[in-house]
Amino acid sequence: MIFNIEPQERDILFLIGQCAKEMNVPAYLVGGFVRDRLLARPSKDMDIVCVGSGIELAERVAAKLQPIPRVVVYKRFGTAMLRRKDMEIEFVGARKESYRYDSRKPSVEDGTLEDDQNRRDFTINALAVSLNDADFGVMVDPFNGLKHLEEKLIKTPLEPGKTFSDDPLRMLRAIRFANQLDFEIDPETLRAIHDNRSRIHIVSKERITTELEKILSTITPSVGFKLLFDTGLLAQFFPEVAALHGVEFKHGKGHKDNFYHTLQVLDNLCKKSDNIWLRWAALLHDIAKPPTKRYDPEQGWTFHGHETLGANMVPKIFQRLRLPLDHKMKYVQKLVFLHLRPISLTKENITDSAIRRLLFEAGDDIDDLMMLCEADITSKNPSKVARYLENYNLVRDRLQEVDEKDRIRNWQPPVTGELIMETFGIQPSREVGLIKNAIRDAILDGVIPNEYQPAFDFMLERGRELGLSDKKE
Repeated sequence: MIFNIEPQERDILFLIGQCAKEMNVPAYLVGGFVRDRLLARPSKDMDIVCVGSGIELAERVAAKLQPIPRVVVYKRFGTAMLRRKDMEIEFVGARKESYRYDSRKPSVEDGTLEDDQNRRDFTINALAVSLNDADFGVMVDPFNGLKHLEEKLIKTPLEPGKTFSDDPLRMLRAIRFANQLDFEIDPETLRAIHDNRSRIHIVSKERITTELEKILSTITPSVGFKLLFDTGLLAQFFPEVAALHGVEFKHGKGHKDNFYHTLQVLDNLCKKSDNIWLRWAALLHDIAKPPTKRYDPEQGWTFHGHETLGANMVPKIFQRLRLPLDHKMKYVQKLVFLHLRPISLTKENITDSAIRRLLFEAGDDIDDLMMLCEADITSKNPSKVARYLENYNLVRDRLQEVDEKDRIRNWQPPVTGELIMETFGIQPSREVGLIKNAIRDAILDGVIPNEYQPAFDFMLERGRELGLSDKKE
């Protein structure tokens, strides 16, 4: 088969082939770029394999381009990279690999194109296109990768047990590709993932999380998470999510399966937002339901306080998965903590005070919180879903109305701690905090308006109650 090379790519690929010819080494376009082009998916990364020095080939190609691009060399890996227009091109010499049982870092030696294709993770990633004069553009497909592309099948080139034992990250990659491409995993390959699931522990948390976030970034992440659960991989590195699975019955009363509920919430949210941190919040919103699950003879199954415990679990999960412990983590933590608040507002007469407090705590993230809450509606009863959504629309209207009136979102106190200390002639102390909190609560409860003079007067009154006197009096 002849690979369809686009006109804008032909010049650079022809140049690479000519430079390889000058070096008297064969060169091939391989891997993801070939796969994505055949699937009509965009790709900005080219991988070039030559049966020789990839670094030398990169430098020779760069020298013939105008302007001459910078070549980034990774001597330890025997690779080099240059950028051409909007394309990133990586060069490597063909190699064969061998692995120790306790490491996914291979011993590498020079090899043939066949050796290089053998070391690839999946048949659809082992496709190569010749850049050589004699057969420029001809596909080299030793493992039926083209057939598997047509069949939408993820399959390893060699025996899957050895493939995954050598590099266990490939198990996550198999699931990620199946999720991204809407492919099936070959049954023997799927069994090998299950059999080698414990091998994932030799993979760094950073690499695991990178693959996990690629699954989270798909249109329907539930596909990937179900595969992670069914193969036993999820319990190996994310036991908190795996623990959501299952239904327990007592005296004929059961609860919903919180694992599948969480995945539905995640899919619902992904239809409306590609914010990866909001997706993390959806994944973690019920994370504390297993440890808070209790059976009450009258109420049935309860999960009281799961939002508070869940928020407390977020930092430990982020730390273990090497996720950023910064404002992104705080954002996820906040949404997990607040995800029941809008629901409770739909079940009672909404007071301005309750709306103010929600606006105060959610700040600029209020719209994301409401989106999460709407995604949390997973009932199969259409009329019930419509009713819940209508209730949320009422909450949204009240949020906008109160925010426009009271300016509580991202609220800044009209009376500062510095003014309190200056007015009463005191140093930083417990009294300063008590007065600040009292002013905040008075504004949120509607006792005083969110304005300077009423807040200042309230400060004086509260100060006198604490035995403080205005030093100006």
